[in-house]
Amino acid sequence: MDVSTSGRRLRSGATTAALVCAIALISGPSYADPGEPGPQNDKSIEDIRAELDGLYREAEVATEAYNAAQVKATEQEKRLKTLREELARTQGRVDDLQDLAGAAARTQYRGGHLAATGIQLLLGDHPDQALDEASQARQAMRNLVNVSEAQKTARTKLSGQTEAAEKELQKLRSSRAEKAEAKQKIEKRITQAERIEDGLEEEQARRLAALERQRTEEAEARWTGSDSGGGGTSTGAGSGGGQKASGAAGRAVDFAMAQRGKPYVWGAVGPSSYDCSGLTSAAWAAAGRPIPRTSQAQWQGLTRVGLASAQPGDLIIYYNDATHVGMYIGGGQIVHAPRPGRNITTAPAASMPILGVVRPGV
Repeated sequence: MDVSTSGRRLRSGATTAALVCAIALISGPSYADPGEPGPQNDKSIEDIRAELDGLYREAEVATEAYNAAQVKATEQEKRLKTLREELARTQGRVDDLQDLAGAAARTQYRGGHLAATGIQLLLGDHPDQALDEASQARQAMRNLVNVSEAQKTARTKLSGQTEAAEKELQKLRSSRAEKAEAKQKIEKRITQAERIEDGLEEEQARRLAALERQRTEEAEARWTGSDSGGGGTSTGAGSGGGQKASGAAGRAVDFAMAQRGKPYVWGAVGPSSYDCSGLTSAAWAAAGRPIPRTSQAQWQGLTRVGLASAQPGDLIIYYNDATHVGMYIGGGQIVHAPRPGRNITTAPAASMPILGVVRPGV
């Protein structure tokens, strides 16, 4: 965690006690006084860190669930629009055919073509030709009726599909609303967590930052990718561990790296803010290779590769439920949108539990 101590005010003992109470209200268990020296103080800092991590994980899971619901609802809205347009066209064809069939029938019954055929049979010099024309007229009428019935059948089928699609869209909209509500509840808990973080005293913030640095070093040591022996931190396409991103992958990495410093925002896909999968999907779209919107869909829909084969531009999917994603940039590093309250940055690729690696454009 990048914790700046310059802007933090020293709290009194009463404020510190209030901080402990605030933590207890969020998570239930009680915590030791953070001002207390010794091992208990260290435990309190770790407990605070664990509490914040848990809240942010819940927030990310909720975000991905909402994003997925939004994608499904949007796709269903497009499908329903297409069905309605096709239904309207089919209804128009049915109406036209009915008008045509009615006009043909009225013409025949009023002494049109069939009456003229009768006169030719009685008085004409070419009765065979008259019979042939009458046969053709009857066949044309039958064809017209058959086409009209086929269109009516198509209309009935489309009407059923449209009705079913409308019902499905209502369900998806309801699901989206539920997930939006869940996300809002977690946002409130995130606000509480950030108040706790902002309320840390200078010494607590220093020790929390030290804990974060230790975790970062441990994560760098855990990296077992193809360039694990190269070390170093990548600062752009092809600058880590001797690897070089080129083509679409290079363009995707360059795009993602150019977004550093922009804030994480729920459901955002740019250009001024992103969430984790919004960043990776926007980067690959900018590279000319559109990919699925959410981290779960990216995990399910893209080609999987072994961790040891990871290359710049690949996406590293995190957690068993595939609810976080970062773009590998080489040197054991990723660029990602971490969580609410943070900006897009680089981080060790092994700083979170890795589910697997996927490669767009394959």
